[in-house]
Amino acid sequence: MKLFRIQSKEEKRLDEIINRLQMNLSNNYKDSAQANLAELREAYDEMCSQGKLKEKPKAEYERKLAVYAEKLKGYSHKDQKPYWH
Repeated sequence: MKLFRIQSKEEKRLDEIINRLQMNLSNNYKDSAQANLAELREAYDEMCSQGKLKEKPKAEYERKLAVYAEKLKGYSHKDQKPYWH
């Protein structure tokens, strides 16, 4: 049983974006988290169109992208009510 698999440089790049996104989510940096999601989607689409991701990682990142997109739906400071009113 193989516990660790070697990641490609593309997978490492996507994981770095996901780590920044997760950090911004945990710190409630809504605009930065939305920017990270857009960056992740752009990088993923670019890698898929160039054929740089294998099928298994491609499906895994597609699932992660869908989860984060759902989590960040409506996640912005625009609708936030000021607490002093």
